[in-house]
Amino acid sequence: MKAFLILEDGTVFVGTSIGSQREIISEIVFNTSMTGYLEVLTDPSYAGQAVVMTYPLIGNYGICHADKESLKPWPDGYIVRELSRLPSNFRSEDTIQHFLEENDIPGIAGIDTRALTKILREKGTMNGMITTNENYDLDKVLPALKEYKPVGVVKKVTCTETSVLKGEGYKVALMDFGAKNNIAKSLNERGCDVTIYPAFTPAEEILASKPDGIMLSNGPGDPKECVSIIEELKKLYASDVPIFAICLGHQLMALATGADTHKMKYGHRGGNHPVKDLKSGKVYISSQNHGYVVDSETIQPDIAEVGFVNVNDKTVEGLRYKNKDIFTVQFHPEACPGPQDSSLLFNEFLDMMGGKKNA
Repeated sequence: MKAFLILEDGTVFVGTSIGSQREIISEIVFNTSMTGYLEVLTDPSYAGQAVVMTYPLIGNYGICHADKESLKPWPDGYIVRELSRLPSNFRSEDTIQHFLEENDIPGIAGIDTRALTKILREKGTMNGMITTNENYDLDKVLPALKEYKPVGVVKKVTCTETSVLKGEGYKVALMDFGAKNNIAKSLNERGCDVTIYPAFTPAEEILASKPDGIMLSNGPGDPKECVSIIEELKKLYASDVPIFAICLGHQLMALATGADTHKMKYGHRGGNHPVKDLKSGKVYISSQNHGYVVDSETIQPDIAEVGFVNVNDKTVEGLRYKNKDIFTVQFHPEACPGPQDSSLLFNEFLDMMGGKKNA
């Protein structure tokens, strides 16, 4: 069946329908990862977005449910050049086509994703519609595309109740703003007892559990929309409990301490982004997925300093807070998918908790 991708600038791509056949309007973003499509699909940070995979063949190693980063896929839609319908992998349990159908994710295949990505790079991220309706009316579609904005996405993806990954080491409170599974797993593998809290849990409840450290997770959407969460983070900041934050958590902590954020032209999404640790001088190849960034010029010098920068565009990739046991990163040290270069940052968090615990 034919499918159409209509961008808000009026560009139309014609391809083949994959997955569900329902019509969606979403923010169109691209990911440059060559592998890890299941981890991308199940990353809650993609809620409210439709993902373009720039690698031309997707689905060739099938679906292995153990690799999922959450219980279900979150993107509104999925856009690929070619979808492999015959996976070859001894771990494969399903085809990506069936996985999309089963989870009611609409998509389009057979379009020139290279041309589409060039448009998004040149004009910036824009909204789009995926539809199988051949009789679409551009005069009606385009105004609807311009009006779309992903809202309430953190509330959509966060857990509804607390859960615990038992460990014998430090007690960590993980705030779930859309956390990938491998964040809790990375802490638990290092012995931590991890309690996962819903995003809107009051700071008083977190602190009452007397954690050795607090982890702020990744998540979707505009960080400035999370007004009530930012107010709670101000209390966590004042508590002097060690804090490590990733992606959205990094942005929210920056906002809670007086810095500002803005939307990037097309964001960073992929597994090959170089970031420089200004403390050690080392460069890590990192996994990233974000469309917003902290404004370097708004960081108050008595509160924090830039700890990591993107080698390509010099944007802020992390902060180290002064007179506080807090550091935050924009990229994903837990990877999945992506390189493991920066996983040692979890060890730095453990060292931070150890210093506090032994004081």
